[in-house]
Amino acid sequence: MNTWNNITSSRAGKRAMSTVDEFKTFILRGNVVDLAVGIVIGAAFGGLVQALVKDMITPLIPAPSKSGLSGFAPTIPVIGTQLFIGDFINTIISFLILALVIFFFVVKPVNALMARYKPKDAGPATTRECPFCLSTVPIKATRCAYCTSQLPPAEEPAAAART
Repeated sequence: MNTWNNITSSRAGKRAMSTVDEFKTFILRGNVVDLAVGIVIGAAFGGLVQALVKDMITPLIPAPSKSGLSGFAPTIPVIGTQLFIGDFINTIISFLILALVIFFFVVKPVNALMARYKPKDAGPATTRECPFCLSTVPIKATRCAYCTSQLPPAEEPAAAART
């Protein structure tokens, strides 16, 4: 009974539930779900590219054997085993195709979309602030139109504050 009356023990259930709630919030956040879906789709797409290379592209490459590049004759014997050059070439072709597809169908469209919504540069500044009344006046003005104070000479347009 003494255990149940202990303050640390009595709050353990509340802490456990708050941890479960935090975990649920973390899992149901859009980023985690999107990442999980992306990984699963990426793995499936990788298998698709492997099949494309193995079944359709490799047979088009002339090789001395019927199995295409996978059975390519030059194998390198190394300490009781062999290195299969043809299989490695298949993997390189698969990687290059996957990289090209990702570049042209994911990276390029996302870059174009980001460029479309990126804020445009305002160009050179055409106005500046009056140091006395803080109103906006044309950059070439020598007197403020609001407080009629004499303005200091205009700085270079690149150094002037952009408004």
